[in-house]
Amino acid sequence: MPPNAALNWGCIELIRRCVPDAVIHSSTQMSVHTVSGAKLLKELGCARVVPARELNRDTISRICDIGIETEIFVHGALCMSVSGQCYMSAMIGSRSANRGCCGQACRLPFSAVGNKNKAALSLKDLSLLPRAQELADIGVDSFKIEGRMKRPEYVASAVHELKRAVDGDAPDMKLLRGVFSRSGFTDGYFTGERHDMFGVREKDDVISAHELIPQIHELYRFERKAFTADFHAVIKSGQPVEITAVCGGISASAKGDIPEKALNRPTDEETLTKQLSKLGDTVFSFGKLTADIDDGLIVTAGKLNELRRDVIEKLTTLTVAKFTPKYTISDYSPALSNAEKQPLSDKLPLRTFCRTREQILAAADLSEYIIAPIELLNEEILGGVDTDKIIVSPPRFITDETALTEKLRELMKAGVKRLYCHTPDCIAVGQALGMKLHGSFTLNVYNSYSAEYLHSLGLEDCIFSIEATLPQIAQVRTSLPIGAVVYGRLPLMLTRNCPIKNEVGCGKCTKKLTDRTGRDLPVVCSKDYTEIMNADKLCMLDRLDEMHNIVFGAVYLHDEDAAETQAVLSGCKPQGNITRGLYYRGI
Repeated sequence: MPPNAALNWGCIELIRRCVPDAVIHSSTQMSVHTVSGAKLLKELGCARVVPARELNRDTISRICDIGIETEIFVHGALCMSVSGQCYMSAMIGSRSANRGCCGQACRLPFSAVGNKNKAALSLKDLSLLPRAQELADIGVDSFKIEGRMKRPEYVASAVHELKRAVDGDAPDMKLLRGVFSRSGFTDGYFTGERHDMFGVREKDDVISAHELIPQIHELYRFERKAFTADFHAVIKSGQPVEITAVCGGISASAKGDIPEKALNRPTDEETLTKQLSKLGDTVFSFGKLTADIDDGLIVTAGKLNELRRDVIEKLTTLTVAKFTPKYTISDYSPALSNAEKQPLSDKLPLRTFCRTREQILAAADLSEYIIAPIELLNEEILGGVDTDKIIVSPPRFITDETALTEKLRELMKAGVKRLYCHTPDCIAVGQALGMKLHGSFTLNVYNSYSAEYLHSLGLEDCIFSIEATLPQIAQVRTSLPIGAVVYGRLPLMLTRNCPIKNEVGCGKCTKKLTDRTGRDLPVVCSKDYTEIMNADKLCMLDRLDEMHNIVFGAVYLHDEDAAETQAVLSGCKPQGNITRGLYYRGI
């Protein structure tokens, strides 16, 4: 990841203000998966976007056309969840996937039918290396290899084969599969053919890797020769020997002792070439030699080697300096709001995310706002609920921006003005339509700077990150009104592949996955994505007095009926297992 990489909203703002000329790259953790989202990041000062790995060729091509550098994952492990939208590792083991500490809980056994040997959330590794030329042709600026926790041989072989592909040769996919794979590779997201994307690490894969390691080690035994250095030697009677190396307009010199009279064979250009070309474990290859040598003088091989090492060390330092950006550091000092947040009334207002018509109608009179999936908002709902209380929730993964925009325009004509923003893509769509914007916890706001920045973008409020503790929420200082999830079965993963469909097919859907401990995780399917829910419901309804600095609570309903919905919104603790999430234990 580049030194100036934006993982969240606060990073973008602080980097932009503290280092005005920094080149900002937006990480894939920003969950950008549409042209609108990429445009927004461009407007905010990002020079490059790393969009979601789940995009097809057409969407990637359209993002490349908007004038922002585009970096695409082309090889390596695939997360089951859309990056930036995974909470499974955090909830299970207090290791946040969204903050670079994923515990890879998805590689553990999960099954739709109780098969203890099934890894239902494990995908094959990605490889688009055979499509490198195609990616370059549609305008991709940078190819990204995922190499987290991989051994050097993996990195060496992946980079070597990618370079071959970029140069127009066919990459050795058999070699790459032998080094590391999970039942082979997939390009399913890019092609749109997602029917065969699941895979696990098999015994044969491990054996193949062991056999290939010595062979691949040869690929990185020495430094890659990235530059050519030309040499000039001055060996004159009565003055110190001087060796100069020149590369790309950079020049470095080293001086030695005064040469001695030769008793046998004097130093000549052949001798100099032999010693100065020994550039072994450096980034330089030997170019040409010029020399100004007096007759009858000798410089020993040892002395020439010392001079070569000295001049190459200096040349390396100068070359690194040349290619190291120099940034302007401003005197900007971020100021945070001192505004104290208090609930709007003695009773904390609740906003309710509903998944059914029944829930919407039951929650309408007990909620400050109803957050409703866009597909539920028909004439009956719009006629029975105050439209100013409705916050429309678009798809968490947008596959058709045009259709979404048209549907939102229709809802606006019917009186719906508020939009629930899951990702930067939603913010961009809502801004363009002039809607009132409300932030979801999936924007991953967990510091004051991010909250303040989102306020400057026009958000009216935002649900704080579910990965934050109560003390962390209490310490936030921002003018943006913030809320917190106080009840619900939280989505642990947002996936583009349905694990149940892959294991048993849609006709035998069990609507759940069972983990290795016997706990059931409900699975909610929609047209374009799947949400894997937590086994236990989060409940803080009995501890609202411990939640400070929030102005509303968010309730996430799953399969509650009307009576259960009203009981929850009345403050009743639900039956069955509950969790306090990460509010106390943190990550």
